[in-house]
Amino acid sequence: MKGKLYLVPAPLDFGCDAQTAITSVLPNGTLEAASRIRYWICENAKSTRAVLKRVAEHYPLACPLIEMTITELPREAHKKGDHTTTSDQTASQAMLDKALQGFDIGLMSEAGMPAIADPGSSIVRAAHARGIEVVPLVGPISLMLALAASGLNGQNFAFNGYLPQDPAARKARIHQLEKHALHSAQTQIFIETPYRNIALLNDLIATLQPTSRLACSIGLTLDGTQTLSFLIQDWHAKKALANALLANKLPAIFSFGASC
Repeated sequence: MKGKLYLVPAPLDFGCDAQTAITSVLPNGTLEAASRIRYWICENAKSTRAVLKRVAEHYPLACPLIEMTITELPREAHKKGDHTTTSDQTASQAMLDKALQGFDIGLMSEAGMPAIADPGSSIVRAAHARGIEVVPLVGPISLMLALAASGLNGQNFAFNGYLPQDPAARKARIHQLEKHALHSAQTQIFIETPYRNIALLNDLIATLQPTSRLACSIGLTLDGTQTLSFLIQDWHAKKALANALLANKLPAIFSFGASC
């Protein structure tokens, strides 16, 4: 009997000063399944151990953390993603050898669902190629939470990762995405590193058309989480509030699109 590949969501509080109670964001079924796994593939071994310590407060782990096998994905996958055909499928398949011996394997990212706006898709592809069952577990997915709270089109949307850091290139990309959003009614979703969130928000307010809708979800699942969603013409009066929230260096999800 082959083992299974479990996609294990992590809480969204990675890198934050405060943490959410793990039972508030992960159901018992997910916690119990994670507690039974001793072989892990992850984005960050340190953060995976930290999550498993929190799991252990509610369910005994299959073995002590020091005895677990925790393998990190290649660093290139973190920066460029691993969703293209150029990924090393031989290496990805080798990470799943224990599943062929009957052991379950867990896949975990630093925050949220692995392989969604995070690396891991190469491992999922390799599992399918080797006939290993893939089991996604229930937990927080920041993009979906932000989209649901935005008031933007949830029937047609795209995740664009990070916008360019160069101001001119970023402005051009915003114009390009807005033109597509207004033509297709497709919501555009993207992220930024916390220390650049304020600069990005100000650029969006200055660049988008007055009647476009911009939403910003800040600190999802944390105490004090807020989603601000306004037409650009109304954002100028709300910018100080948003900047004050973003100054706390909390993770944020940005989205924009047609107003209706």
